[in-house]
This record gives sequence, structure tokens and C-alpha cells, in this order.
Amino acid sequence: MTETPERLLRLADVKARVGLGKSKIYELVAEGGLPKPYKLTATASRWHENEIEAWLADVISSRS
Repeated sequence: MTETPERLLRLADVKARVGLGKSKIYELVAEGGLPKPYKLTATASRWHENEIEAWLADVISSRS
């Protein structure tokens, strides 16, 4: 079985996956709702793909 390599997502990728804008994404991060990005450099942040997918799954499963 071949493992899928782990990916780090740029803000544009996260925006496309979650359907939210930059301001709302960072608002959710500040509130602890969305996973924090990893700071690679002073100007580069990335989100772990699995963490974003898990967050989306949690949002979907919490729908009553």
C-alpha cells in the first residue's frame, strides 16, 4: 500500500477548501476554532492538510 505524502497548504488552498475569506480564517484561528498555521518563515505560513480536513469533517459531523 502506498502512503499519500503529507501536504502543507497555502492560504489560497485553505480558502478554497473551507469556502471562507482570509479575514474569517484568521478570526477562527484566533478564536481557536480553526487549526493554527505553521510559520515556515517570517512571511510564509502553511496549514497541515490533514488538520484542515479533520476540521471540516468535525464541522460537518456537528451539524444537527
